[in-house]
Amino acid sequence: MFERLRFLLNLSRAHGIARRYFFTNGYDGALTMLGLIMAFYVTGDVPTITVINACLGAAVALSISGLSSAYISESEERKKELVELERALVADLGDTEYGQASKWVPVWIALVNGFAPLMVSLFIISPLWMDQFGVPLPLLPLESAIVSAFLAIFLLGLFLGKTSGSFWLWTGLRALLIAVVTCLIILTLNL
Repeated sequence: MFERLRFLLNLSRAHGIARRYFFTNGYDGALTMLGLIMAFYVTGDVPTITVINACLGAAVALSISGLSSAYISESEERKKELVELERALVADLGDTEYGQASKWVPVWIALVNGFAPLMVSLFIISPLWMDQFGVPLPLLPLESAIVSAFLAIFLLGLFLGKTSGSFWLWTGLRALLIAVVTCLIILTLNL
């Protein structure tokens, strides 16, 4: 099954699209979690369970948004491309490998786009859960989650740099710099 999916992704040249969606929506999820956690941090004494519930709500919404928007847009684009190719070739391509790719690639891209922010968000809020279960943390729960967000954002930048052939460390640091600027803006707005 995975070999078939890999073949369809290669045929439709969708690897790059899936990677971009993974980074983009994962990064959106990470910055959203960072923004929420920073807002709770500057607010002050907020119960950890409240932070977890707010972050989970946002993560689920980002995931469903990513899943549905990517599926709708990709499936329509793939249908359009298939119709244009069929017109040019004066042939029905629905039962061909390319026709199958037009049906299955949007599903794969939607899954990547939908699960990226969810996975990243769950990683970021994991220190909050650990605190709820009594696991000792090196920092306070919100501070630990902020560090997790910085780590996730840096790793997403590394991933992007590595897959794009850029200098991976610079890409990771650039992503991290954006996160730091985001935190500074939130801190400034809440003074």
